[in-house]
Amino acid sequence: MTNPVVHFEIPVTNMDRAIAFYQAVFGYQLTREQVDGYDMAFFPRADGKPGASGALAKGDVYRPSHDGPVIYFDVPDVDAAIAGATARGAAVLYPKKDIGEAGFVAEIEDSEGNRIALSQAKP
Repeated sequence: MTNPVVHFEIPVTNMDRAIAFYQAVFGYQLTREQVDGYDMAFFPRADGKPGASGALAKGDVYRPSHDGPVIYFDVPDVDAAIAGATARGAAVLYPKKDIGEAGFVAEIEDSEGNRIALSQAKP
């Protein structure tokens, strides 16, 4: 069995602002490209490793929202990620919660108005 999700796209309205937000909060280096006429910034991808990667995407068919699927980002420290996000104007939509053996989760609003989630494993 493999992971069913292989790619995601997060809608943005201001690509420069969104890249700055995601790079600062998560420490990723995104790679910006034009794909099929759309401005995109790709998250790192580790081929052959578990999980999915994706991109920020700007264009007429991409609309930031709190509705729809919620993407969970694996982070080493939920509190640090929340602090980094709120320092950049993000709202906390669901405060950090202990979910038992699975660790901790929280939800924030990114720089573009999307609901995204944070997940931290317990040691």
